[in-house]
Amino acid sequence: MTPVPIVSGIYTDNGPDIRAAYPVNMMPVPRGSGMSEYYLRPHDGITQLGTGPGIDRGAIEWQGVCYRVMGTSLVSVAANGTVTTLGSVGGSGYVTMDYSFDLLGIASGGNLFFWNSITSTLTQNTDPDLGLVNDLLWIEGYWMSTDGTNLVVTEIGDPLSVNPLKYGSAEADPDPVVAVLRLRNEVYAVNRHTIEVFDNVGGEFFPFARIDGAQIQKGAVGTHAVCVFDEQLAFVGSGRNEANSIYVASNATATQIATAEIDTLLSEYSEDELEAVKIEYRLYRAHKLLYVHLPNKTLVYDHTSSEALQQRVWFVLTSTVDGFEQYRAQNMVYCYGKWIVGDPQDSRIGYFNNEIGHHWGSIVRWEFSAPIFYNNGMGGIFHEIELVALTGRVELGTNPQISTSYSIDGQSWSQDKYISVGTTGNALKRLVWWQQGFMKNWRIQRVRGNSSAHISVSNFNARLEPLAA
Repeated sequence: MTPVPIVSGIYTDNGPDIRAAYPVNMMPVPRGSGMSEYYLRPHDGITQLGTGPGIDRGAIEWQGVCYRVMGTSLVSVAANGTVTTLGSVGGSGYVTMDYSFDLLGIASGGNLFFWNSITSTLTQNTDPDLGLVNDLLWIEGYWMSTDGTNLVVTEIGDPLSVNPLKYGSAEADPDPVVAVLRLRNEVYAVNRHTIEVFDNVGGEFFPFARIDGAQIQKGAVGTHAVCVFDEQLAFVGSGRNEANSIYVASNATATQIATAEIDTLLSEYSEDELEAVKIEYRLYRAHKLLYVHLPNKTLVYDHTSSEALQQRVWFVLTSTVDGFEQYRAQNMVYCYGKWIVGDPQDSRIGYFNNEIGHHWGSIVRWEFSAPIFYNNGMGGIFHEIELVALTGRVELGTNPQISTSYSIDGQSWSQDKYISVGTTGNALKRLVWWQQGFMKNWRIQRVRGNSSAHISVSNFNARLEPLAA
């Protein structure tokens, strides 16, 4: 039988374009098994750990404790899921959190708060010279924030005091400052169309000086659309007079990691929608994963798989059994030996669980498809289609089914043909569809299942009989 690539499939749109179809809720793993050079495994499920006082807005691990902002409250989350409310920080939308040796800083609703774990007190910086706080970081004794125009630092040793004579700015381009980040002990002022780098040089006034040769000629679309990714910056954004894309940047150079398909997906959202995007970095089992949280799905770039397979590897996460809806895990923090996450639509706190595929106890779908089958216009008969998979790991007491269907135009699909994946412990189960019809010219094949069928797929094989010319 002929093995078929499954890292990326094909579909078509209403225009004259052939589009890439990425695996949904399945992630490629570049590990040779003797059957193939990679396999698809279900992305981690989400298990509930506890409940907080509101929708999750941001999180950080500090001094071995998981801190989160939920609703308008700063909370701590214990290893057993117990949530303790520490105080109110107000606001809505995502927050930014960073820490010094003795303080946890929180930028929420345009204000700046500090949590002192020794005195168990939450204090707001009310200095009128602070201005609006859109983002913050801590570096070498200073708390730095931005109001969109200025770079503002607190007095060293006094985080509640601001001297307006010590304002700085990103002046290489008049575009607004959307975020500030720390990387290799340097400050990156991320603007809408440029990124400038600053180093601490001391002095009587603003203590940071611009490194002229380090400027990057692209910027981020929003405050949370940028993060540190594998000792680089990753961001959703663009340069001047460019469409938005996804980049990683270092050494004054931005490299595009988005494919044509990813750029096409981004073009479906307005600038305001992309401004509210959040991206996150997760290092997991040697996979360097970049999560791009869009309103109705999350796109994930796997840097490790991309290097191993010599192609840009993306997959899609969604928390639904049909179509696409918002992925219900954000603000990932590694603490207590697990990845703790929050629900962007609910007050639940959970953790990633690689033993299941369900999201918060609910079934979600997975699917992948293959490139186009084509026999030089002569067609062919599909005698057999087989998934070579690790079976026997389904939900206890179930015998779930998976299906395959095909398309001859990339838009409409045939009726799904179902087979059982077997019960728990049935590791010898073969997943085969027999007598799958014929094609006159070309066709696309896809496979779908749900999180009850918790299987990994090593091969997708087809046995075809070519038709004579």
